[in-house]
Amino acid sequence: MKIGVLALQGAFIEHEQMLSRLGVETCEVRLPKDLVGLDGLIIPGGESTTIGKLAVQYGLIEPLREMACSGRPMWGTCAGMIFMARDAGRDQPLLGLMDVKVKRNAFGRQVDSFEADLQVKGIEGERPFHAVFIRAPLIESVGDGIEVLSRIDWNGDRVIVAARQGRLLATSFHPELSGDDRVHRLFLTLSDDRSVHNHDTPLSSS
Repeated sequence: MKIGVLALQGAFIEHEQMLSRLGVETCEVRLPKDLVGLDGLIIPGGESTTIGKLAVQYGLIEPLREMACSGRPMWGTCAGMIFMARDAGRDQPLLGLMDVKVKRNAFGRQVDSFEADLQVKGIEGERPFHAVFIRAPLIESVGDGIEVLSRIDWNGDRVIVAARQGRLLATSFHPELSGDDRVHRLFLTLSDDRSVHNHDTPLSSS
């Protein structure tokens, strides 16, 4: 199995380290050609507007969409979740892959970062997942086909912080910073069925 990590900006090294601990081959993705041969892709946290602008600059928007449409799993964490959403509440480059509306910086600024124990549907074991939230977004609303995986109490509401749409996964928090590999393992299960992948199909660069 070979998993790519979008390495335009943000916390991509931490994802690579987590995957390496799990014995998974990784590849840093910066150009469309880097997507060929991958079994899945992680879009890390960082600054979603910058990630989007760089993806446009390097001709990655359509190849990333084609990758998701080919059935290969994709996971966005924090800024990556914003980049994958159909609506982020402002004008910025988005992939529009997941039928979710996202609220940016929903929990406050950098100084308002926090950690919390979550119940996350689909991960191994019954113990809570200790999640790290850094200038995190939340999912305000979901469309048909979205499975909510985790919620957190915030300002009197149970807000969505993890969701899945088929083989697309999104988390508001940073599992790569937790020391707990269970969400990464969940993502890898989405990549296990290689029969749907055509690794030799070239991806466009526009």
